[in-house]
Amino acid sequence: MSLWFKDYTVQYLDGLRNANMGEHLGIEFLEMGDDFITARMPVDHRTTQPFGILHGGASCVLSETLGSVAAWMTINPDEQRAVGLEINANHIRAVTQGYVVGKCTPMHTGRRTQVWQTDITEEATGKRVCISRLTVAIIDQGTLSAQKDKVIVK
Repeated sequence: MSLWFKDYTVQYLDGLRNANMGEHLGIEFLEMGDDFITARMPVDHRTTQPFGILHGGASCVLSETLGSVAAWMTINPDEQRAVGLEINANHIRAVTQGYVVGKCTPMHTGRRTQVWQTDITEEATGKRVCISRLTVAIIDQGTLSAQKDKVIVK
């Protein structure tokens, strides 16, 4: 039984990355199952730190992209939004080239909060690079509108 609200496709998910950080970093969705999604990201000039290894922040972007999209896939997007609350990451080994692949799976999918774990591995070797967890809040669309109306600009 699928966890997803609709019958999404990998091609549809790949279309979500247009004109946002996922596109800038070269993140590509690869696969989805009943309770997971995967994507890969290049290790290149966009995603490395000054010393030539994969930037920890880039790993967090891959994790947050996967976790946010996965959480969004479980809700009715006409009524709710999924927004990140907290992310953590353990960087296990350095990568200097090629691609890394993130596989995102649910740890908890409640009505108001969700927790998604992303295991990031080196595509060529399958060795673990990073483990990250994203906590997401599920909020009603009306909450976003109400908050937007309360913004005070001085």
